[in-house]
Amino acid sequence: MTLCLFEDGLVGHLAPLALTRAAFDLRVGARTLADAALTAFPAERVAFHTRPEVNAVTAEEHPSWSSTPPAGPTLFVNGRWLVRDGDALSAVRATQGRAEPHAIIQDDTLVALWHPAPPADASPLALAEGAVATSVSGAQLIERLWDLIDTLGERIADDLVASGDLGHIARVVQGGAVLVGRERIHVAATASVKAGAVLSAEDGPIWIGPEAVVGEHAVLKGPVYLGPKAVVKPGARIDTSVVGFWSKVGGEVHGSVVHSLSSKAHDGYLGNSYLGRWCNLGAGTNTSNLKNDYGEVTIHDAVEGSAVASGRQFAGLFMGDHSKCSIHTMFNTGTVVGVFCNLFGADFPPRHVPSFSWGGAGGFAPYRTEKAFRVAEAVMSRRNRQLSSAERQLLGSIAEVHHGTIDPG
Repeated sequence: MTLCLFEDGLVGHLAPLALTRAAFDLRVGARTLADAALTAFPAERVAFHTRPEVNAVTAEEHPSWSSTPPAGPTLFVNGRWLVRDGDALSAVRATQGRAEPHAIIQDDTLVALWHPAPPADASPLALAEGAVATSVSGAQLIERLWDLIDTLGERIADDLVASGDLGHIARVVQGGAVLVGRERIHVAATASVKAGAVLSAEDGPIWIGPEAVVGEHAVLKGPVYLGPKAVVKPGARIDTSVVGFWSKVGGEVHGSVVHSLSSKAHDGYLGNSYLGRWCNLGAGTNTSNLKNDYGEVTIHDAVEGSAVASGRQFAGLFMGDHSKCSIHTMFNTGTVVGVFCNLFGADFPPRHVPSFSWGGAGGFAPYRTEKAFRVAEAVMSRRNRQLSSAERQLLGSIAEVHHGTIDPG
C-alpha cells in the first residue's frame, strides 16, 4: 500500500507558516502532522500531493517519498488531519483493502480516501467525487494558526507516551541536577543535563533528544519536548513547549512551538506562540499572550485578509521562516509576522507584518530579496546549511507577491 499525504484548498489559512512548507510538515506537538499519519497508517511507500509551489521543497524535505503515487492500492490522507485514536481513524482503517474507492468526509471536507487503483497524477479531491462516502465527526483538522498550539500539552504528552521510551535516562546527568518523576523522563545517551538543572515531570513527560543540552539551573516543567541538538540556555524556564531540531531557547517559554533551527537564546518571554525555521528573537524580546481586558484575541488570516476572531483568550506570536527582530522588541497579543521580515525600533510592530518587510512601528520598506538571501546564507552557514535552488525559487516567488502589500506607514 502507498500512503499519500495531500493538501486541500484550506491550507492558505495557515500562512505564513505554510508558505514555505507543506501543511503536513508543521509541528503540532512532539511530532509533525506527517509523523502522526505515518505512525497511524504504516505503508510500504509514501507519496505526497501538494500545492505546486511547495512541491520541490517537500521533495527535498522527504527524499524517499514520491511526488506522484505509484500504481496500486493507495490511502490518501488529508495533511491537515491531526491523526488520533477515535471514530474517524477507525472508519479510515475500515476502508483499507476494499475493492471500491471509499471517501471519509467530515463537514464537506475530505479527511481520507481509499482507492484500490488510482489513475496516475489524479487529484484526491477529484477521485473522491465518485467514491462511496462515509461521514464522520471528531477528526481534528488544523484549520487556523491558533489550532497549531491548541491543547499543546496534551499533544506533547500523547506523542511522548506513544514513543514507549519514557523512563530511559542515560548517564549524562551531572551532579546537582534534579529529576522529578524519572519514570516519565527520557534523556538520550548523547544528550547533556547540566549541574543544577531541574526536570519536573509531575504534570507531564519530558523528552531530551540526542545531542540536546539543558544548561545549568534551567527548569523544565513537562510536558516538554527537546529535539535533537536543541539547547536550553542556563537559567531558562520552559514549560508545556516544543523546542525542535537544533533550536536554542533562553528566558521563559510557555505553551509554544519552536519548529526547528530557530533561536530565542536570551531573556524575554515567549508565550502561546509558534516560530518557524531560521527565526531569531533579539535579547529581551517579549510577546504578549493575553489582552489587558482578558478578551478574545483576534488574529490575521491570510485568506480573509484581515484579523478574525480566534475564540481564544491566549495567543502570542506566529512568525514565519527566516524572520528576525532586534533587541527589546515587543509583540502585541496575536501578532502574525510573515516570512523574511526584519523588525527593529521602539514601540510595538503592527499585529500583522507582511512577508519580506523591513522596519518597525515607524513604517516599512520591502526587504530586498538579494539582501534577504545574503542574510539567510550567513545564518544558515552557522549550522552547515545553505539555501537550495528550490528554496530560492519558492522564497523569491513569495517576495514578488508580498512586496506590493507592504504599507510604508
